Amino acid sequence: MTSNAERTPTGGTPPSSMGQDQRRRGLVRRGRALSYLTLGYNVFEGMASLVFGTLAGSIALVGFGVDSLIEVTSSLAALWRLRADLDVVRREKVERISLRVIGFCFLGLAVYIFAEAGHALLGREPPTKSIPGLLVAALSVVVMPLLARAKRKVAVALGSRTLQADATQTAICMYLSAIVLGGLALNALFGWWWADPIAAIAMTPFIAKEGISGLRAEDNCDDCRFV
Repeated sequence: MTSNAERTPTGGTPPSSMGQDQRRRGLVRRGRALSYLTLGYNVFEGMASLVFGTLAGSIALVGFGVDSLIEVTSSLAALWRLRADLDVVRREKVERISLRVIGFCFLGLAVYIFAEAGHALLGREPPTKSIPGLLVAALSVVVMPLLARAKRKVAVALGSRTLQADATQTAICMYLSAIVLGGLALNALFGWWWADPIAAIAMTPFIAKEGISGLRAEDNCDDCRFV
């Protein structure tokens, strides 16, 4: 209930409060649009990476595809969080749950990539060259930083660690794109087959760190920091 000090002489909501609500609604709409855009792009990126990675026998590219599909889960969690934003009580509950969901996704991805890349190294399994895979990774190096930056601004403005984690997932996707691109390029140019699984293993510390952070499910994002 709004106190007397917070009400206008006519008993309505203060203009400043109305302005804040309108601004928050605008941020929520922007956040939803960015999440839908990320969702659509990651479905394309994930399916393309899985297909081309499987055909080329590239663990790093397959892992990149799995990361893209996990980022779909991250975007869905972010959308769920945004839908609950205007209900303060429900917002806090959804914040904690969705942040843990994203955390589990990060950890699952880290375990998968480490195990598969380790198997490829021990078995000395060389990937074949994949020009389409290189193109997908190169495109993501361009697209993902733009999405991450825009989502970061919304996360900070709304004070949400769930949206922070989702933006960080998008930023990590950009780093993974660069790692995969480097691994595939070294294999294509010099035949360094071991560069691909090593590039995949190089992904895991960043991913595991974000997973642990997500499982802690801190409630707010007053001083957000991003990868």
